[in-house]
Amino acid sequence: MDDEEARTRLLDTAEALFYAEGIQAVGMDRIRTESGVPLKRLYRLFPAKDALVAAYLERRDRRWITGLREAVAAAPQQPVPAVFDWLADWFSEPDFRGCAFLNAYGELGAGPAAVLDVVRRHKAELRALLAELTAGAPGLADQLLILIEGATAVAALTPGPAPAHTAREAARTLTAAV
Repeated sequence: MDDEEARTRLLDTAEALFYAEGIQAVGMDRIRTESGVPLKRLYRLFPAKDALVAAYLERRDRRWITGLREAVAAAPQQPVPAVFDWLADWFSEPDFRGCAFLNAYGELGAGPAAVLDVVRRHKAELRALLAELTAGAPGLADQLLILIEGATAVAALTPGPAPAHTAREAARTLTAAV
């Protein structure tokens, strides 16, 4: 196994375990065991757990934002509703457990700077996308961000598309008022 394969296996394992069980509940030894990557290589690739957590979140951010951008691009006439339709699909996934970024922040707080940086960048990137979609409507991106975060928190407690549908209707009301 080369470093790239080991890195992929470690990140796949870390993502599955951290997202399902929480960052603090999962130790590096378990990640090593379940990934099949030797401990020496694990620590060479990720010298500390914080580095692995940050890498997991960075990879998840790229995939999440790319998926959302693709959904928006596929609905050029209705980009804002497309955001909430995409969320409805995400909330319906069988392993949905809320926002990985807010979950990480909730567990670690302002702790590891590298992790906090990824969380903040992810939210800034989401807000920037919303600002692109609502150009010319000052403040609307921030309001939509709050709808998205609220819907995600509600869906974490009661998975399924309903919170996204409710937020979509609220977004429709907000955008009509602008």
